Order: sequence, then C-alpha cells, then structure tokens
Amino acid sequence: MSNKKIKLFCVTDKPLPDLENTNLILAGVGKYNFSSKYIDTSTKINIFHKEEYYSELTFHYWYWKNLLNTEDCEWVGFCQKRRFWINKNSTNINYKNIHECLLKEADRSWENSNTILCDPINISGAKKIKLIKRGWRNIISNPKLLFGIDKETIKVHFDMHHGYGNLSKAINLLDEKDRVDFKKYVNTFSFYNPHIMFIAKPEIIEKWFSALFPWLERCEEIFGFENLVGYDTKRIYAYLAERYLSFWFKKYAKIKTSPWAFINQ
Repeated sequence: MSNKKIKLFCVTDKPLPDLENTNLILAGVGKYNFSSKYIDTSTKINIFHKEEYYSELTFHYWYWKNLLNTEDCEWVGFCQKRRFWINKNSTNINYKNIHECLLKEADRSWENSNTILCDPINISGAKKIKLIKRGWRNIISNPKLLFGIDKETIKVHFDMHHGYGNLSKAINLLDEKDRVDFKKYVNTFSFYNPHIMFIAKPEIIEKWFSALFPWLERCEEIFGFENLVGYDTKRIYAYLAERYLSFWFKKYAKIKTSPWAFINQ
C-alpha cells in the first residue's frame, strides 16, 4: 500500500493482477465485476452510469465525493490502465519490471510545488492529407495551416479529432474568470499535459474537481449522451477534461512535470 506521504490511485476497466501487489491503489470502473482488491465506484455518491462517456473521471468523481475530505496524506495522484507514473531514468519498462519502475515516493524536487503533471506531448505536425481530410474547416479559416506556417493548436487538434466546434461550445460554458483565458490558451499552444493524470496536494484537488465537474455537467446540456459514438465523441467529457487540466493547473497551481510511461499488458 502507499505510504503516508503519497497515495497513487490507478483507474482500470479490467483486472490488473500484475499490479495488485504494488503501491498502487486500484479502482475499478466499467462493467467488469471486480474483486474486493479494487475500489467499487458504483457505491456511495457516484456517476457510475456515465463511465462509457467519462472514462477515468468516473473514479475521480467518486474520490472527490467520498474520500477526498478524509485524506490525511501530503500528495494524492491518479494514473490509469496502461499509463503510469514512473521513476526518473527508468528505461525499457514492461510488466515484468514494472514493480521497480513505478513511482513510489514524492520527489525532493517537488518541495516548492503543489501539483505534478505528466511531461507534455506535442500535437502539431499532422500530415497534409490528414489535415485536409479532418481539418478542412480549420484550413478555410486559416490557410497558413496547410503550408506549415502556423502550427495546429490544441483547438485545431480537438476540432480535427473530436468534432469541429465542440471545444469552443464547451469553453463558452466555463465560468467567466476562465472563459477568455482558456480560449486564448487553446488557440495559442500546440502541446498539453495528457491523460488526466496528476499528483497534487488534497486542497488543490478539491479546487480542481470543484471547477471541473460542474463545467462538465453544463456541457452535458449541449452534448448529452445519445449521439456520442466512436473515438471522436463518445468520451468527449474526458477529452474536454484533459485539455482543461493543462490550463487550469498552470493558472491556479505551482506545477512541475514528471515522467510517465505507456505499458501495454
């Protein structure tokens, strides 16, 4: 189990036997009937019925409503099936050596921070054919994209992959204090901190969830659930949270970044 200083939760929609004896606290979401080794997110105050649209946020909500106010450790972190926080300088990571590679302690470099985010990813540089096929409406409004003069921003990338205009519609539902700043952010940057993974002090987590979930509930009034299908839109609420996370923590928290790894079972 995790120590007093840090707790790390891992959200999964299927059992992860190789991780059941690690420091990770496992939380089950989705339709699988998990054993008692996993937190049951269908209990207490929950949004279990929204899992196929909210993904790992299903557990984040459960944690916020049922566990956060009893937290007694300094740091709390979240990762997910196949994506994990790892120790610095870990290499050739797989399920055979994952026990020794998983992050287990707060790093000394975090001392003056209250939030740790994933190392960022760059989403610019799509091939022209893909840009034309999926981003033609963005090209019409900004032809420089086609010639590589301007980079694909977070907004352009979201328009291409999760429905043109959907991010803008969602931003318009943000509280006024974030609306203008977030719009500028997604229209300026071509990288973000991915996977809704973060490690933070409990008081920061409370503020983050208090901003995130009411916004997503407002977004439900626009996007609903019935017409959300496939990769593009079925998990749009998770995609929105992922982009908002990078902006929100950079605006309201003292952040550092830390390495993570994709490990397929």
